Amino acid sequence: MQPGRHPARRAADAAGTGPLLPAASGAAVAEFVATAIFVFAAEGSVYGLWMMYEDTGTPGGLVAVAVAMAHALALSAAVAVASNVSGGHVNPAVTFGVLVGRRISFGRAVIYWAAQLLGAVAAALLLMLVPGGTRPVGLGLGEGIHERHALLLEAAMTFGLMYAVYATAVVDTHRSRAGGVGAIAPLAIGFVLGANILAGGPFDGAAMNPARAFGPALVGWSWRHHWVYWVGPMIGAGLAGALYEFVMVEQQPSSEAPPAAAAAGRRMLGAAAEDY
Repeated sequence: MQPGRHPARRAADAAGTGPLLPAASGAAVAEFVATAIFVFAAEGSVYGLWMMYEDTGTPGGLVAVAVAMAHALALSAAVAVASNVSGGHVNPAVTFGVLVGRRISFGRAVIYWAAQLLGAVAAALLLMLVPGGTRPVGLGLGEGIHERHALLLEAAMTFGLMYAVYATAVVDTHRSRAGGVGAIAPLAIGFVLGANILAGGPFDGAAMNPARAFGPALVGWSWRHHWVYWVGPMIGAGLAGALYEFVMVEQQPSSEAPPAAAAAGRRMLGAAAEDY
């Protein structure tokens, strides 16, 4: 989940033949597009399935499974298409967890947050225009679910999601080049999201992503319980990032990673800051 920094690209930049966008700007565009892809497919699946099966008597469980699968596949694709440019965060909570783990600078995190929120809003606007002005469905609490319950649920689900992100895509990224666990990171992350939606969707919608909640909320102008979808995921992602970075990583033998790769990971804070 770390932006790539290639010697060949730096040499091209020095020769004046590099990319049109600076690295941070390119990463922001990648996060904007990837988040828009995810929110469009995720929110669109909820609305589309509701339109298809509203009057057919289809069991709600089947619809829930379809929604979970749509979210899982959409997130897997979004992470995959952005991973080589921005790290494929696609989620302000994930960016916060990576920030807590000191794998990204605060300045780059702010750029990512802005891009992710704008991407979510763009996707929600497009979804409103396509069906003729219908407002996005958005997220909400189930019957009898209090905000404190939803807060705990969002924190717990996002903790699991962020732990999977850290384990497969943030730490020891050199393994993905060797065909290790990092190679399946997008699928693993998407599957965790889908499983959590099956578990928590009936209770609070299972956002685990402030951008996923923010885009439809802004376009549909529905802010009821909205703070839950920010505070819960941020708490869960921050705890997971801190646990993996400062407990699990410290327990790993140094022989697991080449010295150069380990040093590069530790220099990530400074490397990101060089981009802007």
